[in-house]
Amino acid sequence: MAGINRALRLNESKAKVNLQGGVKCVFISHHKSDLEYCKKVAAYIMKAGIDVYLDEYDYDLKHQVQTNNPAGVVRCIKKGINNSTHMLCVISPKTIYSKWVPWEIGYGYDKTIIGALTLKGITNASLPDYIKTVPVVRGTRSLNQYISNVTGYTESYLKMYSYINESNKLNHSLDDVLDWQL
Repeated sequence: MAGINRALRLNESKAKVNLQGGVKCVFISHHKSDLEYCKKVAAYIMKAGIDVYLDEYDYDLKHQVQTNNPAGVVRCIKKGINNSTHMLCVISPKTIYSKWVPWEIGYGYDKTIIGALTLKGITNASLPDYIKTVPVVRGTRSLNQYISNVTGYTESYLKMYSYINESNKLNHSLDDVLDWQL
């Protein structure tokens, strides 16, 4: 039941099948310096059977960035968002300096179901104004609820089959990324 990263070219045919089959996909919007945290969050979401679009493996996008082609970057981001049902904007102290995160949210606003995920230690007061208008996932407990909402399965069902872990479990895979008690 594991999801895939639709940005990975190797998954291109499976991504098309999943898109046509109605498999949910979460576009993970983030500042590039938060990539390692986002990879952990993406792995956790995929474990629950949800596809993600995490740009790390979008080599076309990387090429557009390296060749300083903003129109190409926009085309790649639009493709990722257009093939997603949800967007999760990862909020860290560096997100405020991102030139692409606000654009992604603006573009995806009417195309996806938008939410935000705060990394460890982010307070409500530090949230950018454009995030205060969307549901905010704060910690592993609320991430489990978010996953339940996206999949349509109850948290108890997802826990029973180990698609998600208890939010207060010792050594949770996201302990270094999210506040577990939230």
